[in-house]
Amino acid sequence: MVQPPSTPPLDPQQIQQFLSSVLSQRGPSSLPYTEDSKWLIRQHLLSLPSHYPSLQPKTATFTHNDGRSVNLLQADGTIPMPFQGVTYNIPVIIWLIESYPRYPPVVYVNPTRDMIIKRPHPHVSPSGLVSIPYLQNWIYPSSNLVDLIANLSSAFSLDPPLYSQRRSNPNPNPNPPGYGHQQQHPPQRVAAAASVYPPYGRVQPPHTEEAAVVYKRNAVNKLVEMVHGDIIKMGKEREAEMEGSFSAQAVLRRREEEINKGLKEMQDEKEALEQKLQVVLMSTDVLDVWVRNNQGKTKNLEKVIDNVDVDEAFHCADALSEQMLDCTAADLAIEDTVYALDKAVQEGAVAFDQYLRNVRLLSREQFFHRATAAKVRAAQMQAQLAGAPNSHYGNP
Repeated sequence: MVQPPSTPPLDPQQIQQFLSSVLSQRGPSSLPYTEDSKWLIRQHLLSLPSHYPSLQPKTATFTHNDGRSVNLLQADGTIPMPFQGVTYNIPVIIWLIESYPRYPPVVYVNPTRDMIIKRPHPHVSPSGLVSIPYLQNWIYPSSNLVDLIANLSSAFSLDPPLYSQRRSNPNPNPNPPGYGHQQQHPPQRVAAAASVYPPYGRVQPPHTEEAAVVYKRNAVNKLVEMVHGDIIKMGKEREAEMEGSFSAQAVLRRREEEINKGLKEMQDEKEALEQKLQVVLMSTDVLDVWVRNNQGKTKNLEKVIDNVDVDEAFHCADALSEQMLDCTAADLAIEDTVYALDKAVQEGAVAFDQYLRNVRLLSREQFFHRATAAKVRAAQMQAQLAGAPNSHYGNP
């Protein structure tokens, strides 16, 4: 059974004085809790001994998995565990980590020299770390230590986390090592202990493990658990880095598509501009030839300028040019006529129905002239490409 502590438990007033002292310290020796959480921590620890007197608040050094050591509050003692009509005491240590009470405490089963952690256990790791649903679903600020102990007691009563080692003893009626209440009848206590802890079958007296072996095994299990935790942490970090790389790769691919699309549009625009440039150069050559052919004719025109008939000023070089000139003149004349009709209808000189009838007739005629001009222009371009005459107009 778990022996009572060598020092008597503190009374409520002493506990209150102790907590007030350690939580009010300042400077390097102060506890690493935030100021707004110290009051709730004090209330949790003050309410704990009234329900579970064996759990006493203390301060001790806690070592994190990354090697950091920090001075923290803890509740050290035993919690009751009813099992098969008998109440046993399970030694535990409840560490109030720096983020408590916003995050749950860290609970360890603390076996004595005569106890061994049951393996496998659904709620206790080989190193003694406890994990129950109440800890996993910790809700600030409603969750507290008293309810935590009640949940631990309930979970352990379904599957005890510890069992006692049997040791050979010449005394035929010893009190077997275990935990819980001391029974009035030793033989019945032995039977109860044997039935409570059967994870690997009954432990035979000749094969009792030494405490040093148990401690070594527990230490190795704790190291394995720490390494496993570090590997999981590194794996999550690598996964996060890979997710970042995939996101960057997706962005780069999208930018590559945008660049390729822009490059194709620029190439298409370049080809269109080159085609337009060819047309402009060709038109420039045509105009240069016409200017050279007609450069000296202006002198003769100045001599007879007073007797020049405008309609006879230019002679078309070919039938296409003459047709183009007629179509263009008719188009412009119709445009002027429609403009004049617009002014007349606005001033009331022409009836509206007559205006509509005339505009409809003129528009139809203008459409035919423009269509004919477009066909003539296409024929002239084709003739130019085929080496047709370079001049559109003849001598004045």
